Amino acid sequence: MPLDKSIKKVILLGSGSIKIGEAGEFDYSGSQALKALREEGIQTILVNPNVATIQTDTRLADKVYFLPVTKDYVEQVIRQERPDAILLSFGGQTALNCGVTLASEGILFKYNVRVLGTPVRGIELTEDRDLFKKIMIENGIDCPISEAVYSVEEARKVANRIGYPVIIRVAFTLGGRGGGVAFNEYELEEIAERGLANSIVHQVWWRNTWARGNKSSTK
Repeated sequence: MPLDKSIKKVILLGSGSIKIGEAGEFDYSGSQALKALREEGIQTILVNPNVATIQTDTRLADKVYFLPVTKDYVEQVIRQERPDAILLSFGGQTALNCGVTLASEGILFKYNVRVLGTPVRGIELTEDRDLFKKIMIENGIDCPISEAVYSVEEARKVANRIGYPVIIRVAFTLGGRGGGVAFNEYELEEIAERGLANSIVHQVWWRNTWARGNKSSTK
């Protein structure tokens, strides 16, 4: 695919501090992305507060902002730098969540910033458990009986309906953080509270029951 010559400046979002489930591989992949962009003559702007990473070396990026990878800080960098595009796929869950928020709140549209690589819709389809389930069903792929919930009370009702034990998965979280397996209501409430605190969207409850083309978890 030929290089889009209209792209002159790109922001790359790093992963911030190295943590379980979001470790050094993003430093490596981000560094390689910066090298590749520089070879193509594209100016690179990195947002990453972690001084202990290779990619924050100024020999890799043209400019480094040691700022948290959050919507407010990244918007300030976008306003200052006016990039042509942004890369969200090289900073793990932190960068993905930030990119989704930037898009949903109209910030990328406001400053006419294109998303290179994986589009925001692709991120949403894979990170949002409910959307992911619907895509699987549409393509005839087996999936567990499940339902998305947005509160502890909803979680309790769904778990009682589909039956224990339930596997709890949290959307848009780092390395599955906040999830778990609940065998009773007491464990459910504890995990649900923790999961909701970690998720920017919602959770989905999965039971070890499989149904081809499952159209509704209530059936």
